[in-house]
Amino acid sequence: VCAFRTRRLDHVEFPYVYLDATYLHVRTEHGMVVSKAVVVATGVTSEGRREILGLDVGDSEDEVFWRAFLTGLKKRGLSGVQLVISDQHAGLVAAIGRAMQGSAHQRCRVHFIRNVLAHVAKGEGEMVAAVFRTIFAQPDLASMGKQWDKVRDELTTRYPKIGALMDDAKAEVLAFAAFPREHWRKIWSTNPLERLNKEIKRRSRVVGIFPNEAAVIRLVGAVLADTHDEWATDERRYLSEESMAKIGKTEQTDTVALTKG
Repeated sequence: VCAFRTRRLDHVEFPYVYLDATYLHVRTEHGMVVSKAVVVATGVTSEGRREILGLDVGDSEDEVFWRAFLTGLKKRGLSGVQLVISDQHAGLVAAIGRAMQGSAHQRCRVHFIRNVLAHVAKGEGEMVAAVFRTIFAQPDLASMGKQWDKVRDELTTRYPKIGALMDDAKAEVLAFAAFPREHWRKIWSTNPLERLNKEIKRRSRVVGIFPNEAAVIRLVGAVLADTHDEWATDERRYLSEESMAKIGKTEQTDTVALTKG
């Protein structure tokens, strides 16, 4: 597991990197049981194949932890990253800005919709979610930007707090639309990691409470190494090589649609 976690990553470029955290119970050296974040990084290579990039245990809201994790990946040779897909952990976004300069950030749209719905009356959740989804049915970034503003104005009349929430998140939730359309469904959220997280949870339930962080690394590292091998031997690419070649040739400079008005 140690060799797997520290292997070089400079054999190929990784245009897409996904970051996610799963929470497990770990006993501290003082005997207390606390919830710890198991952070996993996966990537899609320029050839359209997936790889496990890294694993660590720490505080998912701590910028210093995230920055050390991301810097560690870069020191191992991670390069060519154009989009980082993740949830909105407090310290993570700041860490991406510092450690992954030049990379765009895609805020998981699934988690963002949940944040929006937290401000909505229970009986209206389905209606609001349906209205919000009309944004992602648009054909391009400019159209999505206009629809975002329309939905924002419509929802804000009933739920004022949603306005500021949508203003702050617009650029990050719509970042995916500057990349090839064939990739949208696989890069607009962290959902591609759900199956991996479920397997980590399933294997962890057998243990219940881990005696220390090293035990977490051993078990989760073994799960990730198995998954990595499965991906390596899969005949199908996660994203086609032809579509990966389109990255950078789409309108990634179109930021006009991401500003209000």
